[in-house]
Amino acid sequence: KLDWGVKVLASLDACRRVAFENIEDAARNGLHYVELRFSPGYMAMAHQLPIAGVVEAVIDGVRDGCNTFGVEARLIGIMSRTFGEAACLQELDALLAHRENITALDLAGDELGFPGSLFLSHFNRARDAGWHITVHAGEAAGPESIWQAIRELGAERIGHGVKAVEDRALMDFLAQQRIGIESCLTSNIQTSTVASLADHPLKTFLEHGVLASLNTDDPAVQGVDIIHEYHVAAPAAGLSREQIRQAQINGLEIAFLSDSEKRALREKVAEA
Repeated sequence: KLDWGVKVLASLDACRRVAFENIEDAARNGLHYVELRFSPGYMAMAHQLPIAGVVEAVIDGVRDGCNTFGVEARLIGIMSRTFGEAACLQELDALLAHRENITALDLAGDELGFPGSLFLSHFNRARDAGWHITVHAGEAAGPESIWQAIRELGAERIGHGVKAVEDRALMDFLAQQRIGIESCLTSNIQTSTVASLADHPLKTFLEHGVLASLNTDDPAVQGVDIIHEYHVAAPAAGLSREQIRQAQINGLEIAFLSDSEKRALREKVAEA
């Protein structure tokens, strides 16, 4: 479905429109703040668009959407590790050309075939640019992939991270160091990362004090929105109302915002 989705990105205008509509969808779901991530190389691939142009189009679309709908957004650039180190370097260069519009760098794709150790220099450059770091890890590979993302790549958050539950020392470390887990319930079922929602470790993460939050992964692929994850998937995963609320609190706690920006967002939500 990912490959089908990018086929609609036949032009830079299409990329701009999709970015704009992501903000429109966020507003429709009642969100005040979103962090959107995108792989410019992957978006460019189907129709051989210029990667630099894709980055510009996404930035423009998100900016226009925020101005139109009153939603605050931050952008996270993804390097698609599946295409190798050189291709990821192209993506990184295109993102760094607009470093002031990018908040963080992510690494996604084939975790087993392209381990994080291949991308140390990429993340060194991202940190030098002042970006935050989040890494897809512990989805296909085991806890060692999460350790590597934290220790070598500087990850402040972990995407998916389901295998963390297999390592008690890692769970303790995540909780103590306040490293966030971006849990994606429906996505993890669809990719067979977990067998059922009842088997998902999100509840265990929350009980252990890990700053785990609820996320959609890719709504166009999963066919869900954040409302579904809160109202359908989370209860099916065994979360109580208090735990669902904690996951929401965690989402703001681990957001790539300054303390003052978080306070302002809390005040905005309270007034809504």
